[in-house]
Amino acid sequence: MNNNGSSSSSEGSNGPRNRAPRDYDDDELDLFVGEHRDDGDILGDDPLSENLTEPLSFKRKQKRSMFSQPARLLTAFTGANPVPSSRRSPQPVTTGIGMRPEGSGSSILNSATKDGVPLDWYVEGPGRRVGYENLTAIDWIFEYTKERQRLRVLYSSATGLLGYAQQFLDASQVWVVLVLTGLAVGSVAAGIDVATDWLGDLKYGYCSTTDGGAFYLNKGFCCFGYDDHSSCQGWTRWSAALGISGAGYWYIEYFFFLLLAVTFALCASILVHEYALYAKHSGIPEIKTVLGGFVIRHLLGGWTLITKSLGLVLAVSSGMWLGKEGPLVHVACCCASLFIKLFPSINNNEARKREVLSAAAASGISVAFGSPIGGVLFSLEQLSYYFPDKTMWQSFVCAMTAAVMLQAFDPFRSGKLVLYQVKYSTGWHAFELVPFALLGILGGVYGGLFIKANMQVARWKKAARWLPGPIAQVAAVALLTALINYPNHYMRAQSSELVSNLFTECTGTFDDQFGLCKTGSATVYTIILLLFAAVLGFLLATITFGLQIPAGIILPSMAIGALMGRAVGIVMEIWQRNHSGFIAFQRCEPDIPCVTPGTYAIIGAAAALAGVTRMTVSIVVITFELTGALTYVLPIMVAVMLSKWVGDAFSRRGIYESWIHFNEYPFLDNSEEMIVPDIPASQIMTRVEDLVVLTATGHTIASLEAILAQHPYRGFPVVSDPRDAILLGYINRAELAYNLDMAQSPPRSLPSETEAFFSHQPLADPRTTLDLRPWMDQTPLTLSSRSNLHLAVSYLQKLGLRYVLFSDRGVLQGLLTKKDVWYVLNGAEETRRTSGGGRDMGVETGIMREDGEGEERGLLNEGLTDAPTSPGMHGEGPLL
Repeated sequence: MNNNGSSSSSEGSNGPRNRAPRDYDDDELDLFVGEHRDDGDILGDDPLSENLTEPLSFKRKQKRSMFSQPARLLTAFTGANPVPSSRRSPQPVTTGIGMRPEGSGSSILNSATKDGVPLDWYVEGPGRRVGYENLTAIDWIFEYTKERQRLRVLYSSATGLLGYAQQFLDASQVWVVLVLTGLAVGSVAAGIDVATDWLGDLKYGYCSTTDGGAFYLNKGFCCFGYDDHSSCQGWTRWSAALGISGAGYWYIEYFFFLLLAVTFALCASILVHEYALYAKHSGIPEIKTVLGGFVIRHLLGGWTLITKSLGLVLAVSSGMWLGKEGPLVHVACCCASLFIKLFPSINNNEARKREVLSAAAASGISVAFGSPIGGVLFSLEQLSYYFPDKTMWQSFVCAMTAAVMLQAFDPFRSGKLVLYQVKYSTGWHAFELVPFALLGILGGVYGGLFIKANMQVARWKKAARWLPGPIAQVAAVALLTALINYPNHYMRAQSSELVSNLFTECTGTFDDQFGLCKTGSATVYTIILLLFAAVLGFLLATITFGLQIPAGIILPSMAIGALMGRAVGIVMEIWQRNHSGFIAFQRCEPDIPCVTPGTYAIIGAAAALAGVTRMTVSIVVITFELTGALTYVLPIMVAVMLSKWVGDAFSRRGIYESWIHFNEYPFLDNSEEMIVPDIPASQIMTRVEDLVVLTATGHTIASLEAILAQHPYRGFPVVSDPRDAILLGYINRAELAYNLDMAQSPPRSLPSETEAFFSHQPLADPRTTLDLRPWMDQTPLTLSSRSNLHLAVSYLQKLGLRYVLFSDRGVLQGLLTKKDVWYVLNGAEETRRTSGGGRDMGVETGIMREDGEGEERGLLNEGLTDAPTSPGMHGEGPLL
């Protein structure tokens, strides 16, 4: 066991300055009495020592009405406490529970007891805290304890009408944040929709001033009122603008398509690279990790919001195989994070902040699909680590507000929240369950193959050092995508337009952009083109998802599934038309189309999305809200169920969980069915002989600074002495570094030779010593070293702990961190060996502890900040 320190006798810096030495421990006595109270004072408070005028009763007294006495009526309005009617005035208490000792340090993060007074930090407790460092896990138990203490202070000190008003304002803060978030998300989504459509159409031409048009209008608005956009006079193609006709016009339009597509993709990539690196990808893996209790600074900042929104417009407009639905979840959480900063009571508590972010995430899916209920279920099923009942209600309010705001803007001028929202007028027949089930199987196969191929590409790019930079990779993929998309009739359009046309039922008048509803379009040639487009889309989406560009995978998966579904639907339509006498088609009516290929497209889209994300209930509800057809819920459920089963046969992880595992984020999903080895935790934990521990005494400021400089660990167990190793607590690196820095700064300005200790020293001079007990967690959760690993994993998963200490009869035996468990459960033994060696080689090369390198590796390669954080800035510590 590596230890530092020898026996020392000193007292803390936060203790009373002029206290005479005593033979007893003030820590224990201060729990019951003040400093100047003797035994007589204590016994004098005994009600039995007085002459009772009425029999002593333990029944609860009836609360008197405020109108029974005028003083109580005045108190109800002012909130002042009435003077007690007791004939004996209470004795003043100068020190004890809740009294801050004279000369104590900075503000306390969680300083309240049940009685609404500050907590005596010399009593055993979780200790004071400073802001969390970047790329570290939060302490859920500490955060919820801090919130309970804050509420006790609020409800005990706020009385009367003014008190009720304070309580009402405090309770309404969350709802204000969620309503503002919903309004902001709806507005941003409407802007993204309009800008994306305009830039997407700009690749083909522009809206001239002819027929009352304007350059800033997209093709839909420019040709508004035309049933057939080909007859629109206001829309000018680039070949016509240059006066080129004949055989050369196709090449001119091809050139402009390539030029603008690559330009949009390059601008999006440069924005991400220069202003906000966290704006890349979909952001959902990072959001899941943050909601699981991990701190990633700047992930939800203002620059990230701006860059994500602008980059998303440019990336989607480029025509690459990506979508905006997943990134809108990231945008929603960024909006919520900005509004949270307006309310310190939420911003200063990491647990409450994550509850609000869980609710805000629902609004992203709500505006992406026009599905408020689906957004709530998406947050519950896919994103949230902790989702109580109150968060579900908050998610519903936020999602509803965002959907109402988007409906008010009506960006498509069609009354639809999304472009591919459709309605079906016909039902389905029993024989169609077979092709629906086939689509579910195909969706699961697609999802399993896509995840394996996408992760293989990501690993190849990570290992290939000869590849160009991320911006050049985006340009190359954008050029390849544009080269392939334009010649293909179905891939040329934007993904949302493609999905909308594939979903549409061939009844009524509408602009048939792809000719899917023309007479004689149901041919083998159309089926081959659809399947060919699906295969090409699969390949392009595989190399696109993971580039340094805002990109989601939801819409590309739906497009690929819709292409497969439409092809299967056309096959069924041809079969039924040519063999109408077949026994399965006997229930078809002669004058009504028996098979609707659009329904096969939407079921194929749901199956493909389920295969990629491994979600079930939320996809069914989202699809139902898109179609509005209750009759198609059963086929969708069948397809989604089979897709999930087939996808799980490939891998238990969905695409987001796979990227979390690839980036090595320390995320332990408490709902995932993990296979935990049936072994004692002692075989996995870092043993005490490999730990760097701190002894209770024998330290100086200089020696502790040397330990921090030599060892990058996130925290250190504290023991009584090297021989007995009785566990006293655990101190985090951030709190220790902050105290050492503040002790050497004015006004204290202690020299580096000053003694520091972690246990009670009655003879210590608080002016010349440093007591670190207030900043040490004196009540860490511990288990026996003989405990099963499954129990330790349950502690870390269900309680959200950062570490678990193991002790036998009070003697420290070892330590197990969330990162250790992550490596064990994800089968990363080889990764751990190649990156640091085995446990028997010492703690610096053993199983990952809460050290800086371990938390940093695989986490965006950002350096750690060693500068201490002021507790007065604890709200700004874990900037998200």
